[in-house]
Amino acid sequence: MPRKPTRSPVQHQRSLLDPSTSVAEVERLPLATFTERAYLYYSMYVILDRALPFIGDGLKPVQRRIIYAMSELGLHAAAKHKKSARTVGDVIGKFHPHGDAACYEAMVLMSQPFSYRYPPVDGQGNWGSPDDPKSFAAMRYTEARLTRYSQTLLSELGQGTVEWMPNFDGTLEEPRVLPARLPNVLLNGASGIAVGMATDIPPHNLREVVAACLRLLESPRTSVRELCEHIKGPDFPTDAEIITPADEIREIYTTGNGSVRQRATWEKENGNIIITALPHQVSGAKVMEQLAGQMQAKKLPMVVDLRDESDHENPTRLVIEPRSNRVDVEALMNHVFATSDLERSYRVNLNMIGLNGRPEVYNLRDLLGEWLKFRIETVRRRLQFRLDRVSRRLHILDGLLTAFLNIDEVIRIIRQQDDPKPVLMKRFKLTDIQTEAVLELKLRQLAKLEEIKIKGEQKELAIERDVLQATLESGANLKRKVRDELIADADEFGDPRRSPIRVRAVAKAMDASELIPTESVTVVLSKQGWVRVAKGHDVAPATLNYKSGDGYLHDAKGKSNQLLVALDSSGRTYAMPTHNLPSARSQGEPLSSHLSPPAGASFAGVMLGAEDALHVLGTDYGYAFIARLGDLYTKNKKGKATLRVPTGARVLAPQPVSDVGSGYIAVVTTAGYLLSYAVAELPRLAKGKGVKMINIPGKRLKAGEERVFAYVTFALDQCVIIHAGKRFLRLRPADIEHYANDRGLRGRKLPRGFQQVRDIEAD
Repeated sequence: MPRKPTRSPVQHQRSLLDPSTSVAEVERLPLATFTERAYLYYSMYVILDRALPFIGDGLKPVQRRIIYAMSELGLHAAAKHKKSARTVGDVIGKFHPHGDAACYEAMVLMSQPFSYRYPPVDGQGNWGSPDDPKSFAAMRYTEARLTRYSQTLLSELGQGTVEWMPNFDGTLEEPRVLPARLPNVLLNGASGIAVGMATDIPPHNLREVVAACLRLLESPRTSVRELCEHIKGPDFPTDAEIITPADEIREIYTTGNGSVRQRATWEKENGNIIITALPHQVSGAKVMEQLAGQMQAKKLPMVVDLRDESDHENPTRLVIEPRSNRVDVEALMNHVFATSDLERSYRVNLNMIGLNGRPEVYNLRDLLGEWLKFRIETVRRRLQFRLDRVSRRLHILDGLLTAFLNIDEVIRIIRQQDDPKPVLMKRFKLTDIQTEAVLELKLRQLAKLEEIKIKGEQKELAIERDVLQATLESGANLKRKVRDELIADADEFGDPRRSPIRVRAVAKAMDASELIPTESVTVVLSKQGWVRVAKGHDVAPATLNYKSGDGYLHDAKGKSNQLLVALDSSGRTYAMPTHNLPSARSQGEPLSSHLSPPAGASFAGVMLGAEDALHVLGTDYGYAFIARLGDLYTKNKKGKATLRVPTGARVLAPQPVSDVGSGYIAVVTTAGYLLSYAVAELPRLAKGKGVKMINIPGKRLKAGEERVFAYVTFALDQCVIIHAGKRFLRLRPADIEHYANDRGLRGRKLPRGFQQVRDIEAD
């Protein structure tokens, strides 16, 4: 049912400036009232006459005017293409007094097969590409005509099916709505932003929508769930998959709101990943740019190369080359889907102008039901228009037949009378219309054969009249007529679904640690807090080049995908990715450039390993504990308090514990005392001061007094090497037994010459 003619907001606003309105009345209008009304009129104009489609033909005013103007120019599907500038000129000059650029862009959109599911405009020339839909040529270069599909919108236009209204200057008439034979609002969808509301209607498959319409025609009480047996979901103009679950799609059609996810399709070919279809309105060039950016940021280490091999035969062919055949392709694509436009979500908001002229969000059943009302009324008006013409023609034929039966007398009256019309009407009881038809007869039509033609035409029209009357008088017959026409249009314009619906889990990005190449590395920390990473574990950190006045302090061995934990002189620990650190081929960079330690604090050591790895943390006051590396992690650049450091104490470099059950620890003091015991005697804590490692005389240590110099963890089959000056002492397992005792005891003094310890290590 077409919209009833109502005064538009613009016309209503003009009435405020009507000459009959006195100046005093206008001046008395409060500014707040005038502003409020003006904004209301503007918002209603944007909603009703610009941004939202009408449920009947699924078109916005600019689209409707473009299609109508092209039909008036004779640009049907079999006609020759004409310059787009000619069409745009007619549209903005006759019906749509707005900018030519916006009008041409709307025309371009309706011609792009990658934007519209069933394009009504057939373009010739550069009309944009999926990579850049707005890369179309200027209107003076392109040509266009209507497609065959546009006939579903125009074929019944001149058959009394719609109301007409004057154009903007009143010199021409234009249709208020096009007599669509199919629910174009669902087939091609729409998107637009109005004032306070918006619309996002995805495209659908013609055959599925028609099947749902037929179901609703046969059973008006059909539910949304039953209609979803026919309409499986949107059908975008791309072969990418729709991965939204069926229950979520049903919820969208029930409420009129929601979102649909679409994912690119891919296949394996000679070990490579070939992307063959992209989601709707996704640019292949942008996808390649996103993936290349990840590769440069070292977030796609499993990919070695990207190529775009798209051509005319393969419109979409993006090649992703994995680093090796050991790469988990499924996991890789899952990550790529989550971090690029290869998987995209589309908002659905079934908001449109209803038959009552008001915007409303429809569910699927109400939408199709209201469109069927529009279609049934359109067919009724078309049949009534045809019935009126048939009846008029039969009426005229009755008069002509009367004249042929009395042709001699008719000729005599015409020859003898100055005004034969009233005489003929009186003599043969003809109406005004019949008499005019008789008087307009040509001499060649007075032949006997013409009488036979009239009788034959009368018979055919009488049959057609009876059929039309029977159809109009029966609602069932009218619905059957609509049904047959829908089936015919579905057979002519329908096609298989393009966007397959698949059950897929939502893609999730890989954890950052999984994206980093797993390789053995050694992190080296200098005395001045500079850090760097060397590949492998066979690096001699002390032999690396250091800045002048700097030197080796500590190192940690592990994997490149593990978090590095740093320990500072205040007992705080910090965590950061290892792969972000500079290579050992350089002199590194300050660790403080990645972290924010307290003022005056320096770094005492670094730790690297799995979350369950254990390390001994302690101070030179002789207290220590075992900490799990995962407990030391923190996202805070300012670190977390872990080791309680007594006033005046120094934090010792942490030592890894390979096996608590069979591991040992050797503690050496500045006075040359050495104590060895099982590392299991130290407690496991997340933070704290720890317990006494070795007994040092005195309750309060003063400057210059004995303290713990260092400690080292080792296995039972390892040697402990004591460095003193340029000499070193290798303590084999049997030798270490001499220094073994319980934790917290005094230990034994090292041999003379090795009591001034410079370093201690396990080998």
